[in-house]
Amino acid sequence: MTSIVGVHGIGKYHYFEEAGGSAAGAAGAMRAKWNAYLHEGLAGRAAGAGDYFAEIAYYAHHLHSGPPTPPRQMGAPAKLVLADWAAQLGGPFRDVAGESLTGLAHRLAEWLLTRMGPEAVRFAQDFCPEVAAYLGGGDPRVRARDAVAEVVRRRRPRVVVAHSLGSVVAYEALWAHPDLSVDLLVTLGSPLGMRDVVFERLAPLPVRGRGARPPGVRHWVNIADKDDIAAIPAVLSSCFDGVDRDVSCDIDWLDFHTVRNYLRCPSAGEYLKPYVT
Repeated sequence: MTSIVGVHGIGKYHYFEEAGGSAAGAAGAMRAKWNAYLHEGLAGRAAGAGDYFAEIAYYAHHLHSGPPTPPRQMGAPAKLVLADWAAQLGGPFRDVAGESLTGLAHRLAEWLLTRMGPEAVRFAQDFCPEVAAYLGGGDPRVRARDAVAEVVRRRRPRVVVAHSLGSVVAYEALWAHPDLSVDLLVTLGSPLGMRDVVFERLAPLPVRGRGARPPGVRHWVNIADKDDIAAIPAVLSSCFDGVDRDVSCDIDWLDFHTVRNYLRCPSAGEYLKPYVT
C-alpha cells in the first residue's frame, strides 16, 4: 500500500501531554484517528479502520506556549493575529482610535461569539497563538518545519495531506528542503492565502502577489469547506500558481474545520483513493 504522510493542524498539544511528553506517542495516537476518519470516508462510514497514513508529522510541541486563554488574555502577537484574521471576516474595526489591543481583542471575541457562536471563539483561542508562534519566526518555526521535513524524508510518501496550520508548515518545509518530492499535496482548510496574517509572511515570500507550488510537488489539490473561517480565501489558485484543483465542500456548518470531517468527505476520498487501492 502506498504511504501517505499527514501534517496536523492547530490545537493538538494535548496529544503530547497524553503521551507523557512523547512526540512519537502523540503522532501514533493521531495516526490511528486519521486512519479511522479516512476509512469512514472511503468505505461509506463503515466500521473499522484501514492503514492509509504511514505517519502524522507532529510539531505542536514546538509551538506550545501555555493553555488556551480568552482573547483578551492572549499575548500581543496573538491579539494582532486575531485582529487581522477578524478583518478577513468583516470584523468591527470602526472607531478603534485610542482603543487598547486588549480592548479590541475583547470586542472582537464578543463579535465572534454573537456572529458565529462559541465554537468560533474556541477556534480563535487555538488558531491565533499558534499562528503567531509559528510565523513569529525563530526556533519554533524552524523546529516545526524541520519536524515535518524529517518525516517526509524518512517515509518518502507519494502523498502529503496537510490540514489547517499544517498546510503552512508543510508548504514551507517542502520549499525549504527542495530534495523532498511528492506526487500529490492535499491541503485541507488551509489559511495559506490569508492576507495580512499568513500570505505576506510566508517563506519564500510571494513574488508580485503570487505564491507558487513547491518545486518537489507534482500536483496540488486544495479542499475547503464553504464555511471554514480559517480557509480564507477558499480558492488558493487566486493567489498561488500551481494549484491543480480548488475543491469546495460542505462538511458541517458548525464543525467547519476539523480534520475528522475533511477526511470523511467525498472530495478527499476522490483524490486519495487512487493512492490507497
